[in-house]
Amino acid sequence: MTAMVPPDAVGRRVLCGTYYATVRYVGSVPPTAGIWLGVEWDDPQRGKHDGTYEGTQYFKCRHPKGGSFIRPNKANFGVDFLTAVRDRYGFNNEQEDVQHGTEDVTVSGKTVEFVGMDSLAKRQSRLNQLVDISVRERAVSHAGLKEEISGTCANIRYINLSKNLISSWETVTAIASQVQNLETLDISENKMRFPSTSTSVSGVFSKLRILALNKTEITWTEVLLFAPAWPVLEELHVASNNITVLERPDNVLQTLKLLDLSGNQLLDGNQLHLIAHLPRLEQLILSNTGISSIHLPDVGSGCKTKMFPSLKHLAIDNNKISQWSSINELDKLPSLRSLQCKNNPVMDTERNPETLRQLIIAKISQLEVLNKCEVFSTWRRGAELDYRKIFGNDWLAAGGHWDPQKNKPSEEFLAAHPRYPSLCLEYGAPEEGELKGQQPSTLKSQLLSLTIKCPEKPEQKPVEKKLPESMTVQRVKGLLYRLLKIPGSELKLSYESSKLAGKEVELDNDLKPLQFYSIEDGDCMLVRW
Repeated sequence: MTAMVPPDAVGRRVLCGTYYATVRYVGSVPPTAGIWLGVEWDDPQRGKHDGTYEGTQYFKCRHPKGGSFIRPNKANFGVDFLTAVRDRYGFNNEQEDVQHGTEDVTVSGKTVEFVGMDSLAKRQSRLNQLVDISVRERAVSHAGLKEEISGTCANIRYINLSKNLISSWETVTAIASQVQNLETLDISENKMRFPSTSTSVSGVFSKLRILALNKTEITWTEVLLFAPAWPVLEELHVASNNITVLERPDNVLQTLKLLDLSGNQLLDGNQLHLIAHLPRLEQLILSNTGISSIHLPDVGSGCKTKMFPSLKHLAIDNNKISQWSSINELDKLPSLRSLQCKNNPVMDTERNPETLRQLIIAKISQLEVLNKCEVFSTWRRGAELDYRKIFGNDWLAAGGHWDPQKNKPSEEFLAAHPRYPSLCLEYGAPEEGELKGQQPSTLKSQLLSLTIKCPEKPEQKPVEKKLPESMTVQRVKGLLYRLLKIPGSELKLSYESSKLAGKEVELDNDLKPLQFYSIEDGDCMLVRW
């Protein structure tokens, strides 16, 4: 039984059935006979203790009941890379493969169906043409014989090694060193040991553009330690790694365009300052990182920061941001075009989701996509005009005035509404009479007075209804279902306007609001089924 245990077993990853664990101890456990493996389970619910048995501590666990002892024959220490590849793509059986069906693989960018490979030479030839290889969950634990990969799969560009039994970064390097043109590598969900000094052979990752290290327990310090080996890296995914503290990437990661830090509980929002000068960073994913505020301190309100100079896409959803001041700060980003910010406490300050959306649009001047929905120019204009009106009385009370010489709003007002002066420049300062008794057309959800007719059902009398212009076509159909008892899926809506000289405009997108179609007060909605 001892022979079944690899000499480097301690620290190795193993599979027991479908459960993953790390070997922490190999040896005897008196008074029982034979060799035992002390393992720490990924799922601590599988365990029984913390590595202590009969008063003796054999190993340590993070969880007080995360450990167990198992016999070596219960542990799968995994296979080499090529064994997994041959198994995944059906190249292991030397009999006529036609008996075992077909296999689609990617060869030189094209999907090819291999049938009936009846010789080793043919199988080797097909392996050598593989470009994209996925051996996810194939129990890969080591590289195999030296140079075997390079001699068998010389054209690989993409490798998915996620959720295997890779225990160390050295194993990753041993595999990658045999793949000269490797561009994309996913080694997520492998709990690995990372050396304290960079051991990567020069040039191993010289062409690597995309690297995924999600759920590998890597630290940011280790990322920066190995980053010099990734000279052309464009995408780095390090989600869910318990990274709490960042450090400035000096002379590394300068080619990075996308950085995914989601699922790491950062110490605070100021950690972002340390990665703010990556010159080419276009997309930053900070979902579920625990940040409660965003502050870009190098410039004041109304100015553009030098931080994150190329950042176009920012995801800050599922965080703890509670103040509008953090949303105001985002307007300082010179290149920001897309924002995801759902599920933050600040979003609970407005009950009406359409009002909330309009506030964000008005506060961030260059935003083109908000929470994956395009910001149309008409929506932006409406949001900015409404913002100018709804906070107009506050502006006047704070010292604002339509006479430029008397216009001196307080610093407190400008801090809360940094875009207000630029909105006044674009649309003109709100007149005092304009603000009295005015209800903003979008932020207060203007009601449209519409006549609803069924032109093909003369027995149905026209109905007068007041509908919010922010109401979607789908919700209008729901309302009509209650009125007409006709399923919304069967309804076809259009409208006529006196301005369109008898032409009908079809309401053809259920997800669009009425204002998208420029419906106005007094128009006639036509219903057919």
